[in-house]
Amino acid sequence: MPFSSLNLLAVAASSGLALTLTPIVRILARRIGMVATPKTDRWHKKPTAMLGGVAIWLSVIISYLAFVPHSPYGWVVIGASTFLFLVGLVDDILHTKPYQKLIGQVMGSAFVIYYGLSLPWTSSSSVNMVLTIFWLIGITNAVNLMDNMDGLAAGIAVIGSGFLALSFVSTGQFTEALMLLTFAGALLGFLVYNSNPASIFMGDCGSMFIGFFLASAALVNVSGGRSRSLLPVLAVPILVLFIPIFDTTFVTILRKLSGRAASQGGRDHTSHRLVALGMSESHAVRMLYGFAALSGVLALLVQRVKLDVSLAAIAGFTVLLTLMGVYLAGVKVYDETEEALALRDNSPYAFLVDLSYKRRIFEVLLDVILILLAYWCAYAVKFGALSGSTAWKLFLRTLPVLVFVKMATFLVMGVYRGIWRYTSLDDLIVFARAVFLSSVLSVLAVLFAFRFEGFSRTIFIIDGLLMFMFLAGSRMAFRLFRQVLPVARSGEGRRVLIYGAGDAGELLLRELINNRALKYLPVGFLDDDPAKSGKVIHGLKVFGGNGDLNLVCRQQEVDEVLISSSRMSEERLQEILASCGAQDIAVKRMRITIEDLTRQ
Repeated sequence: MPFSSLNLLAVAASSGLALTLTPIVRILARRIGMVATPKTDRWHKKPTAMLGGVAIWLSVIISYLAFVPHSPYGWVVIGASTFLFLVGLVDDILHTKPYQKLIGQVMGSAFVIYYGLSLPWTSSSSVNMVLTIFWLIGITNAVNLMDNMDGLAAGIAVIGSGFLALSFVSTGQFTEALMLLTFAGALLGFLVYNSNPASIFMGDCGSMFIGFFLASAALVNVSGGRSRSLLPVLAVPILVLFIPIFDTTFVTILRKLSGRAASQGGRDHTSHRLVALGMSESHAVRMLYGFAALSGVLALLVQRVKLDVSLAAIAGFTVLLTLMGVYLAGVKVYDETEEALALRDNSPYAFLVDLSYKRRIFEVLLDVILILLAYWCAYAVKFGALSGSTAWKLFLRTLPVLVFVKMATFLVMGVYRGIWRYTSLDDLIVFARAVFLSSVLSVLAVLFAFRFEGFSRTIFIIDGLLMFMFLAGSRMAFRLFRQVLPVARSGEGRRVLIYGAGDAGELLLRELINNRALKYLPVGFLDDDPAKSGKVIHGLKVFGGNGDLNLVCRQQEVDEVLISSSRMSEERLQEILASCGAQDIAVKRMRITIEDLTRQ
């Protein structure tokens, strides 16, 4: 069934139905008392109507029956997802136990498998059945867990269903693509009321219906699609729904490491940690939308490019999200007392938590992947397409040698002695030396083992340049995240002006940004040197100090002035105190002292 303009009626109808039905369901939910009240382990701060999933389900079902051509697999997806909707609805009303919901999910999964939908990931049908059950249950619960902030789960589902529909189109499954677009239309209509600030939540009936619908629809794509190779079958469903998978895995690991139950609610999801950094809720949700769209694009790319390009793209995207996850894992979302009690009650996890702060194992595994990526990119730049070529065979033969030589060199040269968040120019010099030496030793190793027959010297030059970029980039990632992601300067705190735009002022700014407990919000620098006026330090403007202090303080709504220089004359200090005192602005000075404790 090719697409036509009439097919858009199905999408418009589902969206219109959701726009109409959602406020009706909201009124009914409030009348019968189906309202989510604020709790300490939940994010919302005011009572909010539940059962938004009823409007979503009705919109999808009515639109599917009226406008979408019916197919056997389509009926399976609709029927099984409806069953999960009912399971979630019962839970919303009666608050069933987790194991009872799990039984319902297993029953729905068995229904899907019985009618021929499964993940063809292995040659064993029994293994595929088990993997399919885990897939369906896992994605359903991942979407359920992701429903933790206004508009997040519904928006991610819209993006996932959109890219899944494009994947259907690329394999000629137009009827199934229309079913997914109709589903996305209903979610878009619901998002009007669910976006921040949300006036209605979807509830378990909505999240379980959405999660199971997406998970089972992805099975239609890989079961009935015409993929060219095994990798799209393996990667496309995972990539399309990668953000829910990532968030669930991230939260599960961190809760286990901190001694909490994975099924326990909490404000420790990816979205919550982004807000804890200083983002607004809407900004955090939009950022996750962006990652979901990026993973969707990657899923479409995997279907069209060669195997080696697909693997490299997936590896790069995984490295990016892993670095982001490690950075977010360090964001404090629980107070120290609660963290200590959790570890005391779960002492076996204490060792794991301690290990998680020593990220050397992670660094080693990351560098192995970076070595693979750099070496592959060098071959790709030099020879273009690799799969099946002579260059590909040379790449595979020498790869183990390069991994061995480079990892040994990195270890000896001290690459693993630094702390990422304090990576400096000195560390970059160490990286450059390590990469240069490892490249020279790699050439010698290839010369000794393979006599350099058929190899290009250009490969090792490109590889060395890329390896340094990847190595330095990964170590600078945390500093980059601190610059890109909003931190203390975007949150609440006393607005402060730093007097002195020299080394001491820059040091003071770093302390204010890194130490959020001070609750200071730097708004700029002020310096008496005319040559520094108008310049920018870490994104903050330097204002002129001579006669401009009162004007700058008024314009920037300054609460305090922090003096960074210790060499300011007493006369100038008194002028600043008098000027600030007239505006009721506090003045403080940074002092660094070294005490001799042996004489006390």
